[in-house]
Amino acid sequence: MTPWLLSGLGLVILLLAGDSLVKGAVNLSLRLGVPALIVSLTIVAFGTSAPELLISIQAILDDAPGLALGNVVGSNTANILLVLGVPALLATMHTSECETRKTYIFMLMASVLFIGLAFRGVFDWVAGAVLLGALAFVLGDAFRDAHQHRNAEKEDAEEEPEGADPDMPTWRIVVFLVLGLLGLPLGADLLVDNATIIARQYGVSDVIIGLTLVAIGTSLPELATTLMAALRRKADVALGNVIGSNMFNLLAIIGIASFVGPIPVDPEFLRFDLWVMLAASVLLLPFVFLGLNITRIWGIVLSALYIGYIVLLLA
Repeated sequence: MTPWLLSGLGLVILLLAGDSLVKGAVNLSLRLGVPALIVSLTIVAFGTSAPELLISIQAILDDAPGLALGNVVGSNTANILLVLGVPALLATMHTSECETRKTYIFMLMASVLFIGLAFRGVFDWVAGAVLLGALAFVLGDAFRDAHQHRNAEKEDAEEEPEGADPDMPTWRIVVFLVLGLLGLPLGADLLVDNATIIARQYGVSDVIIGLTLVAIGTSLPELATTLMAALRRKADVALGNVIGSNMFNLLAIIGIASFVGPIPVDPEFLRFDLWVMLAASVLLLPFVFLGLNITRIWGIVLSALYIGYIVLLLA
């Protein structure tokens, strides 16, 4: 039971550190005058993706690259089916009020680019450079939008992102940032080491562990953020967080991790898992473009699809 307990401890540390980093980064960004919507699409998304980044790097250093790739692909699938599905079971998400079309198109383009690079058979530094180049373009566009928001003086009408506290003192912002930056690598090290031990004990590949146990665990920050956003009727924050997080997972996490070491692509990814990830992304199309809300019925459908995917993986 020790590896299970240590994996759980690592996951708890990751979640607490990720939440701490998000709070510190959000409040620092708002203090610097960055609009709330841009913070949701970039800072919050990157903060909640920080556990995936640390886990991917640690997995490569521990010679378990399949866990790194499985973690990212599995997290993206979980972000859409599970992270949007479960909150919709509790409260309708009024995504028809959101304007996330351009960011969603970027996410689809990132997914197609990622799958195309996967067919090279390995994510090496060349693939990493391409992914980080795409990330630089997306961030540049986001900051151009931020500049336009400031010029149009629309910032007052925006919803505050999760974790924002206008009255938070500077010392507390620094404490949140330090705790997040220290806790993330510690939690990642515990979780990866013990998840790998569990995989070997049960004869399961590190790829499957990455797609299931680790992916679900590292999607919990997104789930918590989205759940609270849905209950508070901040669907733009919820949807923006998921779309932004998925982009960061594909472009930033694998992009950076590819420079740490090569990440071979298991043939099963090319046959099944990458296409499930892409199909899940396409499922968002009616909510982004056709003005549909994510109702409880859709929550049931999305959650059931995710459960079916997990059953297929473990079968």
